[in-house]
Amino acid sequence: MSAGNEGARGDVRQLAGVAVLVCAADGPRVAAERDAADLVGEAMSNDAQMVALPVARLGERFLDLSTRLAGEVLQKLVTYGLRVAIVGDVSQAVARSGALRDFVRESNRGRQVWFVANLAELEARLAGGDAPAAG
Repeated sequence: MSAGNEGARGDVRQLAGVAVLVCAADGPRVAAERDAADLVGEAMSNDAQMVALPVARLGERFLDLSTRLAGEVLQKLVTYGLRVAIVGDVSQAVARSGALRDFVRESNRGRQVWFVANLAELEARLAGGDAPAAG
């Protein structure tokens, strides 16, 4: 998708000087590792440095760490040099899983994968503002 032209998959926006592929909430679900390849392709074809993936796009197994889906998808994106932000409310899933709570907290301490409430929080984080909540 071209910058500023949001479609089924998303559009590229400059957030704090970073080209971010902002995926549309109603786009295809990320339900298998192979879905990461589509995100990588779209991000790279648009020169994006980061992918902002709405929680609404996550397959039902994504936040169940025992399935390894989140790890496989996120690792593929990071391997291709992309940073990732999961955008939206994951509090219910975090409340059900201590492992997910720890994963969110540790991810938010790093620079490659973040969990943020919304794009404003992502932009603030990219600009060096306040760190996101630990989840």
